[in-house]
Amino acid sequence: MPARCSLILLAGASGSGKSRLAALAGCPRLNLDDFYHDGDHPGMPHTLGIVDWDHPDSWDAASAVAAVVALCRTGSADVPVYDIGQNRRTGRHRVQLDGAAVFIAEGVFAPEIVGPCRAAGIPMDALYLDRSRTATLVRRFLRDVAERRKPVPVLVRRGWALWREEPRSRARALALGCRPVSMTQALRAIAAAEQAQLTGSPAR
Repeated sequence: MPARCSLILLAGASGSGKSRLAALAGCPRLNLDDFYHDGDHPGMPHTLGIVDWDHPDSWDAASAVAAVVALCRTGSADVPVYDIGQNRRTGRHRVQLDGAAVFIAEGVFAPEIVGPCRAAGIPMDALYLDRSRTATLVRRFLRDVAERRKPVPVLVRRGWALWREEPRSRARALALGCRPVSMTQALRAIAAAEQAQLTGSPAR
């Protein structure tokens, strides 16, 4: 089945501004964080006695790919609703693209599905939002505290761990097929993908 729209896979550190970028772009958005496994899922990775939510094995890549491909080819998909504070899925909802030429699938594990999405033959671009890791540390902490995602001591430990790990995570994302972009460059890439899909011409 030919694709109805183009995919923008948007990666970047937690707190780097992926959701804000998707809102600025005005495109339909798929939250890839909703594909986390429940906390008691068999085989979950652990670090220091607790679930390691920053490890790709805590996330359901196969279901995420299936939803992305369905959206590209049919314009709709049923996806889970995940409550990070409760560490579990709390329901499902339907994402509808309503004829949009481009949609954004964003999340910290987006690089993990670059290869499978390309293998599926859907038109796509894979971007890594490249921003100051110290500014990202602050944004992430303020967001997570405001949303009560985890107890504050956990957020502090996790924040410093992610800050230290970010250069390696960035290198991995690029190795898996993402390209680094600023906010401005990302918005331009999204606009180019939309124009290419509408006109049938290659994106520049």
